[in-house]
Amino acid sequence: MRVLNEAAAARFARKHPDARAWLEEWIRQIREAEWRSIDDLHRTYPSADGGVRVGSGGTVTVFNVGGNKYRAIVTVAYAAGTLIILELMTHAEYSKSHWKKRH
Repeated sequence: MRVLNEAAAARFARKHPDARAWLEEWIRQIREAEWRSIDDLHRTYPSADGGVRVGSGGTVTVFNVGGNKYRAIVTVAYAAGTLIILELMTHAEYSKSHWKKRH
């Protein structure tokens, strides 16, 4: 899969160095993946929450990052083989749900 907006992950890793190794491995695995559906994605990341409704009426997939300390909000275009990183945040920021209005 192609990963778009890797710059967001790099910025987040600079701010949260403890997430760096996980993010680098996550991006490597995504690049190697050939996911065609959320079921394929769940074989690699069973805890990923696909189909989360957001303010625009669309859906996103949420990954637990760094032992459940952080969240990665992404859009996955399975047919195009593309994952777009929308936002990374702490678990506390995620829990407030303000991010749903932004996406």
